Formats: sequence, structure tokens, C-alpha cells
Amino acid sequence: MPVNEFEIAIIGGGLAGSVAALALSTSGGRVALVAPRRDMPDGRTTALMDQSIGLLRDLELWDTIAPSAAPLETMRILDGTSRLFRAPPVSFRASEVGLSAFGYNIPNAPLAELLESRIATTDTITRFDYGADAVDTEPDAAKITLANGDSLRAQLVVGADGRGSLVRQSAGIGVRTWSYPQTAIVLNFSHSLPHDNISTEFHTESGPFTQVPLPGNRSSLVWVQSPRKAEEMLELPQAKLSEVVEERMQSILGKVTVETIPQAYPLSGMIAHRFGRERTALVGEAAHAFPPIGAQGLNLSLRDIMALRKLLGDSTTPDLGKIGDRFDRHRQADVRSRTMSVDLLNRSLLSGFLPVQILRSAGLHLLSAMGPLRSVAMREGIEPGGSFKAFRDSLRKRIAGQKA
Repeated sequence: MPVNEFEIAIIGGGLAGSVAALALSTSGGRVALVAPRRDMPDGRTTALMDQSIGLLRDLELWDTIAPSAAPLETMRILDGTSRLFRAPPVSFRASEVGLSAFGYNIPNAPLAELLESRIATTDTITRFDYGADAVDTEPDAAKITLANGDSLRAQLVVGADGRGSLVRQSAGIGVRTWSYPQTAIVLNFSHSLPHDNISTEFHTESGPFTQVPLPGNRSSLVWVQSPRKAEEMLELPQAKLSEVVEERMQSILGKVTVETIPQAYPLSGMIAHRFGRERTALVGEAAHAFPPIGAQGLNLSLRDIMALRKLLGDSTTPDLGKIGDRFDRHRQADVRSRTMSVDLLNRSLLSGFLPVQILRSAGLHLLSAMGPLRSVAMREGIEPGGSFKAFRDSLRKRIAGQKA
């Protein structure tokens, strides 16, 4: 095979693109990763659910990153609004569904460094430090033109190049976009009381205020506010910001000390009309993007990668010229249902319409009071179809026990 010929070319080197490169390199073919190096530090963390942790284990990454991660044993929702109809507290415990933890909260920076180092030592991956200027689909391959004028060809192009994806545009795939009157403030903080591996999400009139455990007496925070309030938070001295965070948390973790410079991210949503076409597949924010609610963002992106990996592995001689169409069909239900549920939950927090507030409060009350319904919600949050799989496995065990 010529030097510039690859089975798979992945455009984009964020977390999703880097994981995709490692996951798809196990197919045995040559993989090109087209992505400029990034110098801007990422102070965010990512809560990866059990299914995503399984992928990291499979790629032999987990043992290295595990010391930087904190388990999520309980996920708690508290109504922090001052509205007439307020929801009761709801706690989702991993032990209720037979898990030691729903997943783990991992700082993005060390995870990105680990992915970079592993890619550099993987013989089947060739890294190109230039971005892509053009992607042209030809009858027998896709031609990628790099920013330095060089080019390469690949049988399959994976777009992991974010919301403004060149790969998506080159494939002629449109998008639906929307915006929210919200900005997410992201930071890490230490606290005097232990978090006991509990993540607490306060639902407020401006959006969720979500504390997620880190190792030791430390946590990460995603605080969704109005753009004006977010600007005010960014201007506060560190000591004053620590007091504001502690007050919003109702001091449940004791004294708070903000450790990092807060970063702000305006919130918006996007979903592609298709997630693949011919020899193009879209993963991560090239395909879908929504607010940081319920730990769905990167987990959904990793499910994109797992689905594509399975499609490539299921066929001994896969037709890469049509793999994008098959991938699109496989991802429609999961992506659209997750996007809609996150959007509805976020809008329900913002809505001043009384019937919407009543419905939201009633839904959380049912989850609090009904264990079986709570278990279904937890399993579906961890893995799509997880509740059906658990029911099926339970039924099989019962039948096997009766036969014995």
C-alpha cells in the first residue's frame, strides 16, 4: 500500500477523535489521524459511564488513567428552585442495579495526554499535525487535502472535527441547530467534608448546578447560568467565588476553595440530519451536541465509536463505500432520543409555565418513590436498552432455575 493510502482517516484530534483512532486501529488496517496539536489546556472533567469505562479497559487505557478518576456511586438530584411546585430529592445508587459505580469522573487533561502518548506508540496509526483543508469523495476512496498542501487517500473518513465539521459539510449533510440563554461555568474545587463518591445536581431556575467527585476531598463543577450571571462569576476574586459556590451548595461539602480559573462555555445544541453517508461517518460533536446534563455528551460520542467499530468488525470484507449509510441507521435511535431528552429536561428547568413545572416535579417524585422505575431510568442512563437487557437476563435465569 502506498505511503499516503489508508483504510481509515480520522479528522479531528479531540477526545472523541483520539479514542476513535485507537479503537479503529485494532481492525488491523492503517489509520491516519489528521489533527493539529492543541496547546489550550482543558480544565473540564468528564463523567464516563460503565459502558464507556469498558471501552477504555478494552483499549488497555483504564489502568493508567484510573488513579486520576473518582467513582460515581450515587447520583443525587436536589430541587434548588424557589418555585411553588418543588420536586423531592432523588438519589440513584449504583448498588440498586448491581454496580459498584455508575462510572468515573476523569479530568480531561490527563486523559488527553494518555491518548496522545498511546497514539504515538501505536504502529498502525500515522499522525498528521496539519488540519484538513478539503475532503473529496471519489468512487474508490476519499481524498483528504491537508493544510500544508499534502494529500492522502482513505477508504473510510471519520469526522470527529466538531460542530463546524468540514467532513460533514463535504458529505453534504446538513444540521439543525438551536441555542439556549445559558452559559456553563466550569471549575474544580476542594472542600473540607468528604463527598463519599456522591454527585449532586441542583436544579435551579437558570439550569443545573452539578458537583461531580474527584479523588480526595475535591470535586468538579458545572454551573449553568444566564450569560450575564456567568460574566459576573468570571470577574469574582477566587475567595469570593469560593464563598458563592459554597452557598449554592448549601455547605453540604463544608468549606469550599476554588482551585482553578473558571472557564465559560455558551450553551447550544446541534444534531446532524444524518450521521453517515457512503464512506463517511460522523462521531462526537460533528454529529450531535447538547448541554452538559446527565453525563451524556462524551458517553454518546463513545457509543458512536463502539457502534462503528462493531460494524467494521462484523464483516470480514466490509464495503467501506457504504459503511456510512449503515452507521447512520444504527445511530439514529440512540442519538435522537438522548438529544431530545436532554433538551426537554433543560427547557423544563427554564420554563416558567406552571404545568411544565408540575410535570417535572411529578416525574421526579415518581422516580423517588418507585424503585423499579428508578432502576429502569438508571439502566437506560448507563446503556441504551440496558433495562430490556436486564429483564431478558433475569427471565433467562428464572427459566434456567425452573428447569434445574
